[in-house]
Amino acid sequence: MTEPKLKLGVNVDHVATLRQARGTDYPSVVDAALACEAAGAHGITIHLREDRRHIQDADVYAVREQIQTRLNLEMANHPAIVEIALEVRPDEVCLVPEKRAELTTEGGLDVAGNLNALLDPVRRMREAGIVVSMFIDPDPAQIQASATLGAPCIELHTGAFCDLPTDQRGPELERLVAGARQAHALGLQVNAGHGLNLDNLAGIFDVPFMHTLNIGHSIVSHAVMVGMEAAVTSMLDAMVPYTGERG
Repeated sequence: MTEPKLKLGVNVDHVATLRQARGTDYPSVVDAALACEAAGAHGITIHLREDRRHIQDADVYAVREQIQTRLNLEMANHPAIVEIALEVRPDEVCLVPEKRAELTTEGGLDVAGNLNALLDPVRRMREAGIVVSMFIDPDPAQIQASATLGAPCIELHTGAFCDLPTDQRGPELERLVAGARQAHALGLQVNAGHGLNLDNLAGIFDVPFMHTLNIGHSIVSHAVMVGMEAAVTSMLDAMVPYTGERG
């Protein structure tokens, strides 16, 4: 398999969703993460939500202990979860908005509107050696605020692009391209994710400077049919054609 320019972080939250649906101890989130690594994933992403609807605290510690690649912990700016992050020390945290009623993360974090509230947790996590990323819409004010905050990375929310019919995605693609260029000019690493699958992935290949794609639901769904390693391999193969500008 040709190594893609893009890195792949696999989100295994929905393995835990399946487990929690019946209150069993299977399927194992750790086993899923290890299968992703075996297939060539560059990192594992898990989201410890305040409502603990899928990933549990024990999963975070177990995955951190067992995987050999990077751990990206998605989390809201909630004091108890900040403390867990500081104890676990994942390689990266991605701060996201969170609402209890949502099925999944519905949009980017309002960094600009919450700058003061974010300053201390971001400082504490960076002092602990954790790379901090902001999950944001491709909005100029949010990108600038992320840089002002001192976060070295952003993750561009691709959900709006993915939710549109193919022939209506042009303006949203332009926003993503402009956002990636702005972020790169500010010295930020550009990651992206949300809603990406094998059918729409190539649609974002015009976005420059992308470093890592974090993809979960579509890979786990595909894995139900073909197995986790095959599902991850398929996504990695689909990422190979990306030739976007790199910093």
